Amino acid sequence: MSDTVASLYLHEVIARLRSLKGLADRALAQVRDEDLSVALDPESNSLAALVLHLGGNFRSRWTDFLTTDGEKPDRDRDSEFEPGGISRQDLLARWEDGWGRLFATLASLIEEDLTRIVMIRADPHSVIGAIERTLSHGAYHVGQIVFLAKHLAGDGWTTLSVPRGGTRAFNEKMFGKT
Repeated sequence: MSDTVASLYLHEVIARLRSLKGLADRALAQVRDEDLSVALDPESNSLAALVLHLGGNFRSRWTDFLTTDGEKPDRDRDSEFEPGGISRQDLLARWEDGWGRLFATLASLIEEDLTRIVMIRADPHSVIGAIERTLSHGAYHVGQIVFLAKHLAGDGWTTLSVPRGGTRAFNEKMFGKT
């Protein structure tokens, strides 16, 4: 890997996005299939809706990223929030497709691409701005996925981070005190 700021930035943003995806994947793995469509109230999104929305957003934004508007004409964003009876397998296939396109595109970018302008819904963004938009959008919805999955998993939930009351032991391990 090169040591340019651009290379370091791309490396770090890919690592952050992979971490977010990993959190969401581990959270989703802890819920039953029948809970994927549960929403806490009529204005809340289900896990299925959140997964479809992020998958659809990433597919649209990161397909032909440098050459076409990020809002593709074949995307039906509204349907992402009405997932119906989609199976876990189909849901996760669309999730993986979106993330796969995101990671493939980020891996293909070169330093000169970061100063280019791309369009999202006919609005110009720097490539860095579009990446940051995706990072914040993904973090927002992954947080929702983790929260909802934890709620739905109940007592069966396995923490995805340092467990409550475990900070001291974790820090001792990290700092090599044990």
